[in-house]
Amino acid sequence: MLSPKTALILGSFLGFLSVALGAFGAHAFKDFLSANQRLATYDTAVQYQMYHSLAILAVGILGLLMPKTDFGWAYWLFLIGILIFSGSLYILCATGIRWMGAITPIGGICFLAGWLSIAWKIYSSPR
Repeated sequence: MLSPKTALILGSFLGFLSVALGAFGAHAFKDFLSANQRLATYDTAVQYQMYHSLAILAVGILGLLMPKTDFGWAYWLFLIGILIFSGSLYILCATGIRWMGAITPIGGICFLAGWLSIAWKIYSSPR
């Protein structure tokens, strides 16, 4: 069973990293990325990382509120989604390796599955 403390710590760290990467990209990559039409892609990576960092925090809070319900699948799906979705877009923007964009949807599917996992766990848990 996933520790709510682990989810809260990781969600907090990933949220911090989203802000740091967003600020870094806005300053260090602005000329490089806008010249190559990739600034919007970088922004998308940062936004989705932040949204799902908050989702991991929510998983931690749900774990505290519903200690008999295991939200581990949602936690792992959000974490893997961040790594694949945002990670592939970061690599694409930093290197221009276009095939990285081909694996991005796998991360998106992980995000979708994570949200459905939360809904299912709440629906199927005892009151």
